[in-house]
Amino acid sequence: MTKMRLIKALLFCPLLFLLASTVLAQTKSVTGKITDEKGGPIPGATISIKGTSSGTVTDADGAFKLNVPTGATVLVVSSIGYAQQEINIASTSTVSVSLVPENTTLTDVVVVGYGIARKKDLTGSVASLKAKDFNRGITNAPDQLIQGKVAGLMVVNNNGAPGAAATVRIRGNSSVRSGNQPLYVIDGVPLDGRVARPNINANNLGQMPDANPLNFVNAADIASMEVLKDASATAIYGSRGANGVIIISTKKGQTGPAKLDFGYSVGASSIMKQLKVLNAAEYRAALKQYNAAGGDDGGDSDGMKEILRTGITQNYSLAISGGNENGRYRASFGLMDQQGIVRKSGMKKYTGNLSGQFKFLESKRLGVDFNVMAAQTVEQLAPITNNAGFTGSLIAQALQWNPTTPIRNADGSFHLLAKNSPVNPLAMSEAWDDKSSISYILGNISPYFKITDDLEYRFLFSINRQTGIRKAQIKSFINLEGVQDLGQAYYGNAELTTKLFTHTLSYNKQLTSAFNLNAVVGYEYQDFNFQGMDLGALGFSTDALPYTSILQNASQANTFMSSYVNPKSELQSVFGRVTANLHDRYLLTATLRADGSSKFGSNNKYGYFPSFAAKWNINNEAFMKGNTLFQQLALRVGWGITGNQEFPAGAAQEQYALGASGSASLANVANPDLKWEKSSQLNAGVDFSMLDNRISGNVDYFHKKTSDLLFNFPTILPAPASSYWINLPGEVINKGVELALKGEIIRGRKFTWMLGVNATFIKNELQNYTGPNVLTGAISGQGVSDASVQRFANGHPLNVFYVRRFQGFDKDGQGIYENGGNTMYYAGDPNPKQMLGLTTELGFKKWWLTINMNGAFGHYVYNNTANTVLPITNLGSRNLAKAIIGNGESPSNPITTSDRYLEKANFMKMSNVSLNYSLGNIGQVFKNVNLSLTGQNLFVITKYSGFDPEVNTDKSINGVTSFGIEYAPYPTARNIILGLTLSL
Repeated sequence: MTKMRLIKALLFCPLLFLLASTVLAQTKSVTGKITDEKGGPIPGATISIKGTSSGTVTDADGAFKLNVPTGATVLVVSSIGYAQQEINIASTSTVSVSLVPENTTLTDVVVVGYGIARKKDLTGSVASLKAKDFNRGITNAPDQLIQGKVAGLMVVNNNGAPGAAATVRIRGNSSVRSGNQPLYVIDGVPLDGRVARPNINANNLGQMPDANPLNFVNAADIASMEVLKDASATAIYGSRGANGVIIISTKKGQTGPAKLDFGYSVGASSIMKQLKVLNAAEYRAALKQYNAAGGDDGGDSDGMKEILRTGITQNYSLAISGGNENGRYRASFGLMDQQGIVRKSGMKKYTGNLSGQFKFLESKRLGVDFNVMAAQTVEQLAPITNNAGFTGSLIAQALQWNPTTPIRNADGSFHLLAKNSPVNPLAMSEAWDDKSSISYILGNISPYFKITDDLEYRFLFSINRQTGIRKAQIKSFINLEGVQDLGQAYYGNAELTTKLFTHTLSYNKQLTSAFNLNAVVGYEYQDFNFQGMDLGALGFSTDALPYTSILQNASQANTFMSSYVNPKSELQSVFGRVTANLHDRYLLTATLRADGSSKFGSNNKYGYFPSFAAKWNINNEAFMKGNTLFQQLALRVGWGITGNQEFPAGAAQEQYALGASGSASLANVANPDLKWEKSSQLNAGVDFSMLDNRISGNVDYFHKKTSDLLFNFPTILPAPASSYWINLPGEVINKGVELALKGEIIRGRKFTWMLGVNATFIKNELQNYTGPNVLTGAISGQGVSDASVQRFANGHPLNVFYVRRFQGFDKDGQGIYENGGNTMYYAGDPNPKQMLGLTTELGFKKWWLTINMNGAFGHYVYNNTANTVLPITNLGSRNLAKAIIGNGESPSNPITTSDRYLEKANFMKMSNVSLNYSLGNIGQVFKNVNLSLTGQNLFVITKYSGFDPEVNTDKSINGVTSFGIEYAPYPTARNIILGLTLSL
């Protein structure tokens, strides 16, 4: 039996050999090398057989070897950041391919409203950044990726808390009451701009800062960001384009075999700058110097040290992608766990993203694209608020804590003072618990059909859903009025839902050898819904359980509940854009959008937003033939009108509010004539690339006028309602010049050096204003009830500071003010007049160093912290700023607002330094292994005495925006991050 098996096996072996020989004869081996435009190897480039999912990737030297069927004639070569190429291998088995970067001056394709365009065909002012251009490090939201990277764009982190909102401005402030933030568009879906995090206003602590509405986006999923700045670029978004548009495009699957990308980073965070307050010895010396009675409690403590820590951040990302020319996919997952530098603060973020692009039918004319982004953020929030009173919130409490007063008693318990006395910061941190959990889903599906090679119909449906739950409590032991011996709890939820339906018909045809026509027309409908509910209670009989779990334990008289539903907002639009290109030299673009919104009065339901722009590609003219200096030289000019409707829904309608007793009262007076806030903008620019593309850039001049300013006035009793919306007389003018310049100083095979700079020079002014005085910029803290320091005034910038003039101290140490302090003066501009961004990149073999700096100049910040948190009057009970000791001021000098606390806020910040080392491929498994070390907010060069001149505490009054005020914010963190990325 065994012999028979052996004989059969011997007879079968030749058959196997013959079969194997036949199979091998049907394939051939193709080898080659993939390089960049400079001749350097590209490791990890994908080489696939066209029409199949078979392929390979290049090694660390850019080389590859691939067995292909003898019938295969084309290889597809692709790599992130480079244009895809197809290589004919019908008559060769050795190839050498040089890939061209996707973002070169002449071949860059950028995303614009409802389409894409070659960068050289843009007639508007658009800045485009790819993933490789982004800032590195800890980034909670996409706006941080491009901070300091774009001329005309200002990104200010309102405070240093994880996930905190940012103030983002494109070409300055334009609105006095409605939103100034740009419109964000993700994969073709315009966002609502709000976030479903319930707000709370705790007893004696004030209003908490907002969360960033973009926290749900994973930075590792973003492929590119486009900043649309002028009306020619933004008019296609009509009533939402006045403040500019930021388009975010997520990464999509690439053709080739399945690929897994993995990234991990770990970072440590600490405070960037400490304020200089007195230590215990200095405090005792000050008490003696000023002959203060009491104030020395015999201890030695540091309030800020007690509440700060080194925060650890971990970030994981995983993506799987692949496909062929008929279908591509990408799925990604992310986890960020960030500890804040203030104890009991931080954010965890969980993200998932699934996208696909598929083609059907033999003709491949039918297709469908889809994308689903899901996320959950869990924030732990410290008790740091915008407008706390004399008791302060956590940072103020820590700064003010008397350094001679112990934090803990001898038995380890908290050292607590009497009610309405200074609050122990560590005890406050322990007493406060505040968690917010927000779930997000942004999904869209977009089927399309190519009617002809040049004409395509596309439908897009999207839904954006957010639900937020927030639970907060303050334990009863803390010495706050209204909380001590009672305890307070809050529970809230909020829901935000928007739906979008878009139909577009796109046409792109080379009609003749000299004339190309690109056009898009569309219809869009979007609705917005926001609602929520709040529960709360005061007075609990036990601390054994979280108060939010036993709300029923409080007496009915000490409980409250409320719910709200914002009036539904609907937006219906028709739009179109045509671009004509003659001889690739003369381009004309015309855009028109008509928006109908339920927000506006019955007499102004629709608004119309046109724009016109032209471009002359001078380098393509016959007289430029033989020119070797310029590779690109073009002039652009454009004009258009855009709108702003970022204000509450129902503002033009009668609104009623239900009182606690169930009775209804009129809360808002209808205004049938309320209309759009309108911005007209002129833009003229020059684009250039020269010296073999070593130097490239653009210069733009812009003049933007915003009129029909939306404003909400409190009515004067006995009016039937408390609120009334109108259009104010006057215009806000923003004008200036932008410069973006990039130079490849050294372009070698082993060593490269690039230097980039962007600069903005801008002036902001309110003109022809004849309305009433409008005050904003509330100042909080002890001794300044109802004080404000900003005003809207004709002939001055928005939010101009309006304060007393401080002239020093008299012989008794009392403050001297011009005209006895009875007159207020215009004293300074909070809006930067110049902004600067610097980027340099140095590459040597496998090492790569990137340095980014950003700065702003010509503006002031009002230091509310110095004014009311650390004044000389604290001596004897609270701590104070070290700088005011011995300055001639008496401890009895009353606290008041004045230009004494206006500080020049010029700064340059070392915002981002990243050192990368490419290990390339390790063995046959790990591809494109890269190690990085990144530093964020390493230092700031400034004379400003506060935590950070790059700050904007919300100090609005009745919804009127403020800008340029610091009030004991969550401090800025310095981050050091170690990262690893690789592919499988």
